[in-house]
Amino acid sequence: MGWMVPVGIVTAVSASHAFRTWVRARHGYPLDDDRRGRRHHGAHPLAGDTIGADRSVALLEAENERLTGKVGRLEERIAVLERIATDPAVRTAREIEALRDR
Repeated sequence: MGWMVPVGIVTAVSASHAFRTWVRARHGYPLDDDRRGRRHHGAHPLAGDTIGADRSVALLEAENERLTGKVGRLEERIAVLERIATDPAVRTAREIEALRDR
């Protein structure tokens, strides 16, 4: 029964480390590299210099603009598909024939 105390201590320490790592990862804090507490300073966008942060912001803004345009084009396509799906077949056939006549 005396072996349970050391096993319990090792288990508690391991569980504590796993919980701390989970909390850090969940909230975006840098993770420990090894047992001495070295950290990856470049891994977190807020942990670097301001030039790197400014570049990250610029890249994110450019990607945001690109994705916004893509979403707009997809919304237009969906609107056309919805119109085709809900319109009567006779009207759609008439519009197709009108396009062929041009």
